[in-house]
Amino acid sequence: MADYELLELLLFSAIPRIDTKPIARALLRRFGTVGGILAAPPEALSQVPGIGESAIVALKASREIGRRASWEAVENRPVLGAWDAVLDYCRLKLAHEQTERFHLLFLDSKNALIADEEQHRGTVNHTPVYPREVVKRALELGATAIIMVHNHPSGNPKPSADDIAITRDVIEAAAPLGITVHDHIVIGKHGHASLRGLGLM
Repeated sequence: MADYELLELLLFSAIPRIDTKPIARALLRRFGTVGGILAAPPEALSQVPGIGESAIVALKASREIGRRASWEAVENRPVLGAWDAVLDYCRLKLAHEQTERFHLLFLDSKNALIADEEQHRGTVNHTPVYPREVVKRALELGATAIIMVHNHPSGNPKPSADDIAITRDVIEAAAPLGITVHDHIVIGKHGHASLRGLGLM
């Protein structure tokens, strides 16, 4: 099925007795992709003719169902055996966010994922990160390793100088306490970058 057809089916359950195809097409014109639609704020969605509260609820519920399903695919599983699923989860969660968000994935001694927490939310191009807070939370959860993840709302996942610097600062703060930083992943709309893969950590 085409993207607009899937949206049409979803919207029909929330807006019965009308042709939802034009609304589905209007959403795609406005937000570009299905991911962009699901991540759009309610006030932006409501500006599309035909989209009311029930349709917004249906769209947001669909996104949350997808997020939970993707988390179930990685929760309590060793990251090395589920790396593609981890990346899919991160992309689903962050690729279409309009502000920069910094998340930590916490791992236990077997490198299994035990928690995902948003640490900070910033502007369109900056999120403050404090290494001591990162390490403190890892200790509270009994985590022995972390994966840092944040998005670039610009769409370009290329790590910035600040991204590289904060990664090294967290590594320096975590190492004396036996906490490993496995990677720092930067998510863009159409891809991702791994600082470890790029040799930047």
